[in-house]
Amino acid sequence: MALDGITIRALTNELQTSLVGGRISKIIQPEADELMLTVKTHERNERLLISAGASLPFVYLTDENKQAPMQAPNFCMLLRKHISGGHITAITQPGLERIIEIEIEHLDEMGDVKSKILTIELMGKHSNIIFRHPDGVIIDSIKHVSAAVSSVREVLPGRSYFIPKTEGKIDISDAENISSLCKPIPLIKSLYTTFTGFSPAVAASLCEEAGLDGDRGANTFDESELCKLSDAIDKLGRTIAANDFHPAIIVDEGGNPVEFEVTPLAQYRQLDHTEFKTVSEMLIAYYAGREVYTRIRQKSADLRKIVSTALERCVKKFDLQQKQLKDTEKMDKYKVYGELLQTYGYSAPEGADKITCDNYYTNEPITIPLDPTISAMANSVKYFDRYNKLKRTKEAVSAQLEETRADIEHLRSVMTSLDIAVGEEDLSQIKDELTDSGYIRRKSFTKQKRTAKSSPFHFISSDGFHIYVGKNNYQNDELTFKVANSGDWWFHAKKIPGSHVIVKCEGKELPDRAFEEAASLAAYYSSGRSMGKVEIDYVQRKEVKKPSGAKPGFVVYYTNYSMVATAQIPDGVSQLYSLRFPSPST
Repeated sequence: MALDGITIRALTNELQTSLVGGRISKIIQPEADELMLTVKTHERNERLLISAGASLPFVYLTDENKQAPMQAPNFCMLLRKHISGGHITAITQPGLERIIEIEIEHLDEMGDVKSKILTIELMGKHSNIIFRHPDGVIIDSIKHVSAAVSSVREVLPGRSYFIPKTEGKIDISDAENISSLCKPIPLIKSLYTTFTGFSPAVAASLCEEAGLDGDRGANTFDESELCKLSDAIDKLGRTIAANDFHPAIIVDEGGNPVEFEVTPLAQYRQLDHTEFKTVSEMLIAYYAGREVYTRIRQKSADLRKIVSTALERCVKKFDLQQKQLKDTEKMDKYKVYGELLQTYGYSAPEGADKITCDNYYTNEPITIPLDPTISAMANSVKYFDRYNKLKRTKEAVSAQLEETRADIEHLRSVMTSLDIAVGEEDLSQIKDELTDSGYIRRKSFTKQKRTAKSSPFHFISSDGFHIYVGKNNYQNDELTFKVANSGDWWFHAKKIPGSHVIVKCEGKELPDRAFEEAASLAAYYSSGRSMGKVEIDYVQRKEVKKPSGAKPGFVVYYTNYSMVATAQIPDGVSQLYSLRFPSPST
């Protein structure tokens, strides 16, 4: 569910309570379209995270800190110049628009008190963070919008700020004007296109509350039915006016989030609800994992393209090599032809184009084609030449086929590593692996950008055992052959790319629950994650070997146990490092 005007109203009330009167002590811009303000209040330091991302805009209070870039962007520097040390005097929302306005008082260069407004527009791909004067003149924005991009409104320094008027939309306070809904479109669509701040989920809830079919044309309802709808809208209006918000996430039978709500959504009343104390906590639970996933997917796009291109090339090469190998299957036939001609060739008449003789390998007659321009013995030599050529081809192609198969497995494992990555340091290590493998050209004499060292996932099992999960092939090798002792247990998804999972035993015997939890982690951090159930091989580390010259992350083992595990992070397992990431289906 997107942030609609009603959710933003609840969030605005929360921010008013938490931030008004506080002093802005720190401003960072961790991403090109993201800000984090640290606000010092009487009670504590609050961190306000603001994202104007096109795919996932949001605002919420968080305890998590973010790393500032080495060099602050221009917009961040401008905000530091004007409002660093300033006090937040008001946080408001115009009507039920998807906009939050933060008013800040600060001292200018002359020591006079001035006001500025930070306007946060949460409008999908049109989201923006705009810094302006109270009179509406724009100072700057995190995204510049020129006339070439939008004919409705320019968002540029010096331009006048205004909220784009949505044609025909009315405020919820005008619910008496119910006749404006009577359009030849479904009632749900008529509601959210008529009222400011309504989302399709809220519109569907109002239809459910009024007992009306939201898929019916809005112009087909009679006066009594529209009266019921008007009562439902009026009830919602009173709830909003009273700030009677109850943030919750609606989950299905499998525990997966379906929607979030701040006022009850009637169509989901039969499903379970996870309630939260604050709107920020709800948004963090619903969006934080997705935000990490979305950011990393964006940042890994170039690496994904390199891997997918190389993988496509390897698959085509593999298919061609398989065809070449299939063509060598006839080599044994040519060998038999050559041997039989040496035995029976004397009986072939001169100029004959074939000879029929007994095949002493099968005790059946066989017809051998001949080149009539040469003798039977010369035909025998010709067939032996073909046999030897195909034999050499088979040996060479077989070796090439194994190399290509190893390349395909390696590239697929790298793609899985990209799915698992949760930070820039993880992507940096994957890039190093691709560079070392020759898929990315190494740049000489260039200063390398310093990044934090990537670390494996670290979990504690329900019984207190340390579990480590590699995020990429380099980490897999390090965990298996440097971190793990010979008596520790090793887990991996069977015959598919995935992480190496190590359980440190410390000389103790693992309980069954520890085996099951480690297997679930191995399933979750594998390419079979979306299948739900994955077969897992597990064995003591001493049984795992790395062949000489093998690709990173590739190992062999010959004795192992297997179990089928559910691809999830078990409830009893606590995570000490990094973040969970959503599956591709979320």
